[in-house]
Amino acid sequence: MVAVVVAAVVGAVVLMGGDDKGGAAAGGNGSRVMPTAFTPQMGDKAMAKLASRDVDKRPVTQGEAFPADAKTVTYQKFSFTLAGSKLTDDCKSVTWGERLHADLAQYHCSQIGRGAYLSQDKKHAGQFMWINLDSQKGAEQIVRSLDPASASGFVLPLVAPGVEKFGTGFSAAYVQAFGHYAVVTWVQRAGGERPASLNEMIDASLAIEKPADFVWGRLELVDTKARP
Repeated sequence: MVAVVVAAVVGAVVLMGGDDKGGAAAGGNGSRVMPTAFTPQMGDKAMAKLASRDVDKRPVTQGEAFPADAKTVTYQKFSFTLAGSKLTDDCKSVTWGERLHADLAQYHCSQIGRGAYLSQDKKHAGQFMWINLDSQKGAEQIVRSLDPASASGFVLPLVAPGVEKFGTGFSAAYVQAFGHYAVVTWVQRAGGERPASLNEMIDASLAIEKPADFVWGRLELVDTKARP
C-alpha cells in the first residue's frame, strides 16, 4: 500500500530496547516484547468513509482477513508463508499493558487479528496484526499507545511453527490507522540479529502487509453503500 510505503520511508523511527520482558502467555501467545524500531502513521483522507464502525459493523472473518492470496506473500527478494493465524474478540487476552488495555476498552475494541509469517528461506519472520476499534480517533490513539516510548504495552505476537520466539532481539514495527482499524506489520531477522540497514526491515514489512487488503475491501463496500 502507498500509505504504508510512505510511513516506512518518512515516518519517525523510535529506537527502544527489544529484549524479552518475560512471561510467555498461554494459548499460543508469545512473550511481552516490543519492537526496537517503531514507525507510526495516522489516518489519511482516503479512509475518511471508514472512520466509524457504525458504517462497518460486520465482524471481520478469518477468510476475509487471511484469504488464499495472503498465504504466500512477496515483495522484491522477500517471500513469506503464513505459519499461523488467529482472530479473537477478547482484545485483552492477546495484548499486555494496563494503559493499552484501558485504551482498548475506551475505544471498544471488538476484534484483534494476528498472522505469523516465516520467510521461505527461514531467515526472516513477521507478524501482521489488526485491531478493530469504534472510530478512527480510537485507532489513532492505539497507534500512539503502541509506541514503545509511551510504555503502554503491545500486542502479543502469535506463536506458530518457526516463529516461536518472535520479538526477542532487534525487530521493527510499522503501525498505521486505516479508518477505524489499527494495522501493525512487525518484522525481524530470525533470531533477532540487527540488520545493517532498516531498508531490509521496510522491504520485509511490505511483503507481509498483504492482508491489509481486507481494509480496502471494507472501504469499497462502505463507499458502494453510500452511493445514491
